[in-house]
Amino acid sequence: MAKYEWYDANVVDIQNETATIKKFYLEFPTMTNFDFTAGQFVMLDLPIDRKKKTREYSIASCPGTGNVIELIIVLNEEGSGTPYLFDKIEVGSIIKTSSALGKFVLPAEIDKDVYFISTGVGIAPLRSMWLDMVNNDRPHKDVYMIFGTRHITDMCYPDEMNEFDQRDDFNFLPTLSREESPEWTGRKGYVHAVYEELIGDGKDAYFYICGWRNMILQARDRLLEIGYDRKQVKYELYD
Repeated sequence: MAKYEWYDANVVDIQNETATIKKFYLEFPTMTNFDFTAGQFVMLDLPIDRKKKTREYSIASCPGTGNVIELIIVLNEEGSGTPYLFDKIEVGSIIKTSSALGKFVLPAEIDKDVYFISTGVGIAPLRSMWLDMVNNDRPHKDVYMIFGTRHITDMCYPDEMNEFDQRDDFNFLPTLSREESPEWTGRKGYVHAVYEELIGDGKDAYFYICGWRNMILQARDRLLEIGYDRKQVKYELYD
């Protein structure tokens, strides 16, 4: 792994996104700007009773916007890291946080359409990439944000994504696998059917995949079978 440094980050805000998902805002008081590339992650060093005390979380916010970053984290009740964050961390807490890491980033020149494929909080690095394009004026082609989860109440950033969907260069394509409410009139099922329909026989594009492990591996294999080059299919898997 690349070299990194540790910092004491102040928790300046915590927001509920869903019943099991929270957004944590970490401030780095010794910096004017926390340096990272859209798509990267940080490690949190947590005082938990486990051999591995660090946990990796993708940054959901836009680079170049100051010394506060946003993490969106889902509770895993069977784990040890997220129960600690949800139960013990509050505004004013200090979390030992690493510098940014990872190579899950956009190319220098975004010369093809981009398909973001995510489930759950896997939307975090993809949101960061999109915000980077918009807020930092990065030239780009069309962007497709394909997001999957189980129910309406599990959706991340729905209002923001629907607002971006009004743009000509952004397409928000959520699909819910277990929603039975008549309130939901959008797509039902899994993300694979959505991107396969959009790309047809193999539209030239970049693919960035993040979320549930099984989804990532299935999407990667399907895209490679269609004929995409490995350099066009990027994904983020955490241990």
